[in-house]
Amino acid sequence: MSDTAQSQPAPPAIRRAQHVALVLLMVSGVVNYMDRGTLAVANPMIRAELGLSLGQMGLLLSAFLWIYAVCQLPIGGLVDRIGPRRLLGIGLVVWSLAQMAGGLASSFGFFIVARAVLGIGEAPQFPSAARVVSNWFPLRSRGTPTGIYNAASPLGSALAPLCLSFVVVSFNWRWAFIATGMLGLVVAIIWFALYRDPDKSQMTEAERCYLDEGSQSAGEVPPKLTFAEWRGLFSYGTTWGMLIGFFGSVYLNWVYLTWLPGYLTIERHMSLIHTGFAASVPFLCGIVGSLVAGWFSDLITRGSRSPVASRRNAVVVSMLGMMVFTIPAALVESNAIAVACISVVVFLGNAAAASSWALATAAAPPSRIASLAAIQNFGGFLGGALAPIATGFIAQASSFVPALLTAAGIAGAGAMAYLLLVRKPIPEQESAAGVAHVPA
Repeated sequence: MSDTAQSQPAPPAIRRAQHVALVLLMVSGVVNYMDRGTLAVANPMIRAELGLSLGQMGLLLSAFLWIYAVCQLPIGGLVDRIGPRRLLGIGLVVWSLAQMAGGLASSFGFFIVARAVLGIGEAPQFPSAARVVSNWFPLRSRGTPTGIYNAASPLGSALAPLCLSFVVVSFNWRWAFIATGMLGLVVAIIWFALYRDPDKSQMTEAERCYLDEGSQSAGEVPPKLTFAEWRGLFSYGTTWGMLIGFFGSVYLNWVYLTWLPGYLTIERHMSLIHTGFAASVPFLCGIVGSLVAGWFSDLITRGSRSPVASRRNAVVVSMLGMMVFTIPAALVESNAIAVACISVVVFLGNAAAASSWALATAAAPPSRIASLAAIQNFGGFLGGALAPIATGFIAQASSFVPALLTAAGIAGAGAMAYLLLVRKPIPEQESAAGVAHVPA
């Protein structure tokens, strides 16, 4: 690392592009998570109107996630190949139309289809964001912007029960879907109007040097992705550690994201209005967790010999904390203490997520940053897709207590996958080698 280069501020043109990109990623991410959370907020009304069991509701909550997870694999490669501007813009339009269609659902089957299309549309959001950050920020300064765009997840999750509970109670659950879908279409127009992918050939030498500082291939334009090079990522223990580890992190996060309002009303007998407030508190804490983790991971990475190890360790510590605090959240009788413990879990969960996305930008070869990030996200959202189904059926058969304890154990196992398998960055020149690589 060059201390001189690191101390230099971003050139003005780069700084303006950074600010525009982060604002747009935040806004689109908030809408993304409000759309995901609408079904959780309207859970009791939808179940009553459509006559769904808890198990069926778990299937409905996860329909989006299965498609979203599978789409991560091709989407990451597409983002690396054609750029985040087109992929995320098209995704915004698709997911907004699907969200509005959910408000028109009159049957379980139609709702399943609408949620599946929502998963297709939302798939480019976070791989695109990882690529945007890697395009516009140098290697050792990517934690803070990653924490900022990742904070859209808890912010959108916090706003969903606060805003949408009011819409559901005052009007109808269908209007919550239609209103958020219309908002997404507005954001799509703004994204296409303001965001541009960088063209390094038109940058000054100072701008190139700033962006290339600390990268594996400083001064080089990353080559276009091929299928063989994408497939070569799976020959590394680092890739598998990130995939398995994020499974555990997202599983526990999505237990709370999809079932927290229902858990508070069903298991802890809170009213819908009180649930709207109580369910927002943990996600407001998650915003702080994401921002703090991004800033802190940059701080320790700048003083570390290994950006991969420093960002990985932040993930591991955060995930172990998630496991520890979920146990009292499940077992205590006090609603206030339970919400406080859940708030700590969501704080740490978003810290882990921000650090995981920053880890992808440090561990991946420059031409495959979105690809590795999307592979990690694929593993995560396999866990996210399983979480609402398993939680719904476990709660239906017993209660939410064993469901939460199961989730805590899965998160702990994911932390160990990060710790034991993610050891070194994947080199650009060997990423398509097709030879198994065991971490040192």
